[in-house]
Amino acid sequence: MARYWVVGGIYTDTSFTKMQGGSAEERAGPFATHDLAKAEWQRRAWATVDDALSRFRIEKRTSDPRKD
Repeated sequence: MARYWVVGGIYTDTSFTKMQGGSAEERAGPFATHDLAKAEWQRRAWATVDDALSRFRIEKRTSDPRKD
């Protein structure tokens, strides 16, 4: 069964490849459904709406990305 994760944070620039401070991307989850993950994605996106270097996405995974 697939699980959903919300992944992202604040990046160093608009290439969205390196995190500020050299940290790893934030990961929230797993969520059992896409709708639950979308609710968390919206919460995080709206909390950082004024920060052009902030970005979050939903990933569908079967494994825990924190262990990859």
